[in-house]
Amino acid sequence: MDITSRIIELAAPQAEAAGLVVEGVDVAAAGKRSRVLVTVDLPETEVGSADLDAVAEASRRIGAALDEANVPSTPYVLEVSTPGTDRVLTERRHFLRARTRMLALRLTEGTLQGRLTDVDGDELVLDVDGEERRVPLGEVTDGRIVVELKRLGE
Repeated sequence: MDITSRIIELAAPQAEAAGLVVEGVDVAAAGKRSRVLVTVDLPETEVGSADLDAVAEASRRIGAALDEANVPSTPYVLEVSTPGTDRVLTERRHFLRARTRMLALRLTEGTLQGRLTDVDGDELVLDVDGEERRVPLGEVTDGRIVVELKRLGE
């Protein structure tokens, strides 16, 4: 088992105990140490942003689990973070987490911008200028969250 897989195996239950899921792990050399970046997020059933207290709790738990297992076995710096709004959305679970957000989509043919209202099976349901538009996930190359300074209802 490679180091990334082992870290995921150790980090996943600790993140879950904090109400989060492990989105990914990246291990890179950083001078004499390794940099271990564990990206966590809310489960795909949740809407909103991960609470900073939950991220801090996950960080403490993950650090303790890695230290106890001596993984990695060399000095390392642990960073636990969320994906952020600049994450490229490519998988169904990414879109599930982005419900209620304004998205810019690259499609196999063209582009589209609208507010994601739901993920229905293998289709994205968007509000595009007041009209419902359904887009099959198979036609989506990728998507990005459009950062809004003022959200609906505010």
